[in-house]
Amino acid sequence: MKTIAIFGVGLMGGSLALCFKGKPGLTVIGHTNDPAEADKFLKRGVVDYATTSMEEAAEQADFIFLCVPVDVLETYLQRMLEFRLKPGCIISDVGSTKASIAACADKLARADVHFIGGHPMAGSERSGVEAASSHLYENAFYVLTPSEVTPESAYEELASLLRHTKAQIVRVDAVQHDRIAGAVSHLPHIIAVALVNQIATYNESNPLYESLAAGGFRDLTRIASGNPDMWRAILMNNREVLLDLLKDWNAGIRRFQALLMEEDGTGIEEQFRRAAQFRSQLPERRKGILTSIYDVYVDVPDHPGIIGQIASLLGNHRINLSNMHIIESRADVPGVLRLSFRNETEMDAALAVLKSHGYEVRL
Repeated sequence: MKTIAIFGVGLMGGSLALCFKGKPGLTVIGHTNDPAEADKFLKRGVVDYATTSMEEAAEQADFIFLCVPVDVLETYLQRMLEFRLKPGCIISDVGSTKASIAACADKLARADVHFIGGHPMAGSERSGVEAASSHLYENAFYVLTPSEVTPESAYEELASLLRHTKAQIVRVDAVQHDRIAGAVSHLPHIIAVALVNQIATYNESNPLYESLAAGGFRDLTRIASGNPDMWRAILMNNREVLLDLLKDWNAGIRRFQALLMEEDGTGIEEQFRRAAQFRSQLPERRKGILTSIYDVYVDVPDHPGIIGQIASLLGNHRINLSNMHIIESRADVPGVLRLSFRNETEMDAALAVLKSHGYEVRL
C-alpha cells in the first residue's frame, strides 16, 4: 500500500487526489490548517483521510504533492525536509515555475528523499476543492523536471503514479520550462492586463470604449481576469525570464511601429501571414498551459423564444450549459449567441445536436 499526501487540496490538489483515490494499493491523505476544510474534503469524497497536522501527513507518505501557491512552495519544501520522512519518499509540486523550487531542493537535498518538480498544464476558471475533477488532467501535458542527480528509478516511479491522471508526461529541464511557460503563458497574461488597462484608461473619458469592447475583445483578453495574488507570485518568481521576454515583445511592437510609420503595407501583410501560418500549426484540441475555452457561436434570427428553444433543446439532450451570452457587437465573432461549456465533451455534443436541428454553429 502506497500513501499519497497532498498539501493544498484545492482545484489542482483536489483533482490529483480524485485521480488517485480508489485506485488499488493507494491511500490519499489531504492536509489543511482548517478543521472545517478537512471535514469538507471527506464529505466530498476527495481524500481517504484528512488532517491538520503537517507532520502526520508527511511522515506517512510515500509521495508528497505540494499544491500550494508558488510564493510559499519553498517554505513548504523546507518544512517537509525537517520531518522524518520515509526513506525513498518522493516530493513533487504543481507550481507554474520550476527553476526556483528546483534550486531550493538542490540546496536542501537529502540522500533519502527525492524532489522532482512538476507542472500539470491544465486548469479551470473555477477554483477551490469544489471545482476539483478527476478529468482535469486528462490529455493535458504534465511536465516533470528531475535534476541531474535524480535517480531514474524515482522518476519512473512518479511518472508511473501520474499515469492515473491520463495526462501526457513530458520531461523538461527546470530552467527551460520557465522560459517556455513565460513565453506562452506568463507574457500573454501581462499583455492582456496591459491592453485591458489601456482601454480602461481611454474609457474614463469616453464610455463608448466599454460599450464596444465586446465580443472578440472580451475573448481575446479573458486571461486578464486571473487571480491577482496568484499572478503576482508567478510573475515575481519568473521575473528575470519575463524581463528578457518583454524586451523581445517591445522589439516586436517597435517593428510594427516602423511598418506603420513607413506605410509598409507589404511588411504588415507579411507579419500577419507569418503569424497565421504558425498559429495554424498549433494543436487545436489539446489542453495547453492556458486554460481552454469551450465556446460555440450560434447564428440565429433575433425573434422571441429562440433562446429558450436552444436552451430547451440542449437540456432535453442532457447537455449542460455553463453560460449563455447574447452578443450585441458582432465584430470578430461568428454568431449572435455564445454558448459556453465546461469541457470538450459537452461542447462536441452541443455542436452535433444544434447542427442536426439546422442551426448554423461555429467554434
